[in-house]
Amino acid sequence: MGLLDDKVVLVNGGSQGVGAGIVRAAVREGATVVFTGRRAELGEKLAADAGAHFLAADLSDPEQARDSVVRTVSGHGRVDCLVNAAGLTSRGSLLDTTPELFDAHIAINLRAPFFAMQAAVQHLVDRKVPGTIVNIITSSSHGGQPFLAPYVAAKAGLAGLTRNAAHAHRWDRVRINGLNIGWTDTEGEDATQRAFHGAGDDWREKAARAQPMGKLGQVDEIADFVVFLLSDRSGVVTGSVIDWDQIVFGGLD
Repeated sequence: MGLLDDKVVLVNGGSQGVGAGIVRAAVREGATVVFTGRRAELGEKLAADAGAHFLAADLSDPEQARDSVVRTVSGHGRVDCLVNAAGLTSRGSLLDTTPELFDAHIAINLRAPFFAMQAAVQHLVDRKVPGTIVNIITSSSHGGQPFLAPYVAAKAGLAGLTRNAAHAHRWDRVRINGLNIGWTDTEGEDATQRAFHGAGDDWREKAARAQPMGKLGQVDEIADFVVFLLSDRSGVVTGSVIDWDQIVFGGLD
């Protein structure tokens, strides 16, 4: 039996990177999986390859974030689990971030999860059934690099929201947890390294050699952990924001 047998799982931001890994892992573990993304061609290809269901959505619009839940319920009868995996990582420091860049980060990294969670939790409360939510956050929510100021601001807000919502709905048996992922090898990170840091084709190898475990975070490993948190095997845990990283925060040399 799979960890998510007979569950309907919605993955917002699931067409590539960590989100796509979670889509594949949840399907493998027996779930009916719906996922959203802005790029229809990419989403439809993953849906066909993984055996999932794609919904085109621009999550920067809070109505579309909420509607991702409504459309999933309409198509599949219910939502049991939600993953907020969409993320914007464009660079900006405290001194050079424009209001437009700041708003873009808030829209994708904080507002979209908020309103998707609002719709999902309301649905679960109305049904009087338990459910699970996992928010993909970032280890940079602890402070991060100077060039990630708007990203950190939004993701730190998501970490706080995760704890707040978990506390508010613990008696509804809706478990809500977050994952502070570290530096991860994804298509998006490849594009970011090339666009913002002038990285060459060997950036992955150089980055891996500089890490304690000799590699960057791997999508499939993160996806397996998320599936565990979504499943009943993670027991009673709720309100946890887990550092999934090879940096030991608070440790000093």
